[in-house]
Amino acid sequence: MLATMRRWFWTRKPDAGFVLTDFPATLLQARVFDEWLEARNEALDAVLAGPDAAPELVGYYRNLGLLAEVA
Repeated sequence: MLATMRRWFWTRKPDAGFVLTDFPATLLQARVFDEWLEARNEALDAVLAGPDAAPELVGYYRNLGLLAEVA
């Protein structure tokens, strides 16, 4: 999964918006994705978490102030 996401991320147009569904699925994927964003001098505006979201991801993005939970 990370290899596919890496190819997509590095080939997309700069400043192009995006929506990801079911990614990141793990805390490791979230941290790697944040490193990629930092390397491109980009950042997330918000993260939506559905009812089935992993608790560690919900906590991670809540601590970053990016979480918008969906009921």
